[in-house]
Amino acid sequence: MEKVIIYTDGACSGNPGPGGWGAILMYKDNKKEISGGKKDTTNNVMELTAVIEGLKMLKFPCDVEVYSDSAYVVNAFNQKWINSWIKNNWKTSGKEPVKNKEIWQELYELTKIHNVKFIKVKGHSDNEFNNRCDEMAREAIKNL
Repeated sequence: MEKVIIYTDGACSGNPGPGGWGAILMYKDNKKEISGGKKDTTNNVMELTAVIEGLKMLKFPCDVEVYSDSAYVVNAFNQKWINSWIKNNWKTSGKEPVKNKEIWQELYELTKIHNVKFIKVKGHSDNEFNNRCDEMAREAIKNL
């Protein structure tokens, strides 16, 4: 399987409020930047959207490393929260409905196509790709 690296970030001006997302896809020597926004959303929705939009760009099943500064996104997979939510009919361990269920379901379906590994990066530090995603997400908010 081909290896792809995706860096993602989401941002919100107010939470909820206008939001943006950015993603950078790297495949061999190619690099592609994508971004977008939404007038009324949350930071978590934008973090999830960045990953979804990145994965949707892939034209065939790949080995994917997703780098995100969102503990919400990374932990849902790495700590297997999403498996528990599915088993519990999209309820949290506290028996509450999972927030953003439809978005999580879309992301989960995409992770079944690809071999996805989620890697947590420190936000707003010295990672140039994470910083660029943050910049694109903030630009997208300005362009709404």
